[in-house]
Amino acid sequence: MMIVVIGLHVLVALFFAVHAIRSRQQMVWLMILFMFPLLGSVVYFFGVYLPDSRIERGGCKAAAGAAKVFDPTRELREAQEAFSFTPTAQNQMRLANAQLGAGDPEGAAATYVECLQGAFANDPDIRLGAARASLACGRHGEALEHLERLRRLQPNFRPEQTSLLTARALALAGRLDAARAEFEAAVNRHGSFEAKAEFAIWAAEAREFQLAHRLQNDLQATMDHWDRHTHAMNLPLIRRLEAAFAGVPGQH
Repeated sequence: MMIVVIGLHVLVALFFAVHAIRSRQQMVWLMILFMFPLLGSVVYFFGVYLPDSRIERGGCKAAAGAAKVFDPTRELREAQEAFSFTPTAQNQMRLANAQLGAGDPEGAAATYVECLQGAFANDPDIRLGAARASLACGRHGEALEHLERLRRLQPNFRPEQTSLLTARALALAGRLDAARAEFEAAVNRHGSFEAKAEFAIWAAEAREFQLAHRLQNDLQATMDHWDRHTHAMNLPLIRRLEAAFAGVPGQH
């Protein structure tokens, strides 16, 4: 029985080790996982695997979406009040996120720039938020500068989000070959619905119709297995997908 338990711990550690290698985590995690299989696996699960998983992202999106429906300006009001009362870097970043979520990308971009001054110039969360805000403002060159610096200083930070934002910024800059290569890399590495949907939207807008239809069929096969909750959680992305395909000719 003891051998079975030990073997199970090793298998779990191996699973997380593969995840660490594929997601390019620091190699110290491999030492922790194999030196302390049980404790190391627990620490890795809560410290790395869960924060990067679709489960947690989905839960956060669902909760945030519900709160926004019932009181769409609540987070912005609370963020403004918190920053006015205690003007810390954390509250300033919260305000920038709230401004972007409330549809004020210009205000968010300005707040993010202020956040990046001084000691927080290399903070990856702030840098990624600044890139999102710049892209929402239509300043793709500025967004690319943020993303290139983020990749240079923090190459393992939220790689899927960074890759998709980079691809979208390259597309807006008219660098279509580079955008396609970046989308392909994101899909090959992560294979998520979001990555395929963003690639499909780009393909439709770039009039790459054969590619667009192939991706659309793949996405539809995934959506056919969704429940109502999963569909609702991804509704904004689905609507963008439908809008992009509105002018795409049918398959032959």
